Amino acid sequence: MGHKAILHIFTTYNNVLITATDLTGAETLAKVSGGMVTKKGSDAGGQFAATRAAERIAEMLAEKGFDQVIVKYRGAGGNRSHSAPGATAAIRALTRAGVSITRIEDVTPIPTDGTKKKGGRRGRRV
Repeated sequence: MGHKAILHIFTTYNNVLITATDLTGAETLAKVSGGMVTKKGSDAGGQFAATRAAERIAEMLAEKGFDQVIVKYRGAGGNRSHSAPGATAAIRALTRAGVSITRIEDVTPIPTDGTKKKGGRRGRRV
């Protein structure tokens, strides 16, 4: 029985940021971004980058003796979609890497009043 960590996954359409902290959230154990694992900057927010980043952070946690994680993922928030494509790919890669996930939470900030969506009255014309 190993230690438990909290994995914060922040995904946007431009990047994926994965941070592992202890249970209090005060001490950062490991940090990986999509830009660290891909060559092209435009690929940093994709599913491939999220998968590679999750595999790398699973290795870092295994070295430090952590085998159980609580996943808290966060999307773009606001009036945009709440989950970017990298979040589900990262969680799937973590389970394949042998990390035991105890809980998955969506901590995307949701506005109570809401804001006007981009695009105008007739929507975005393509």
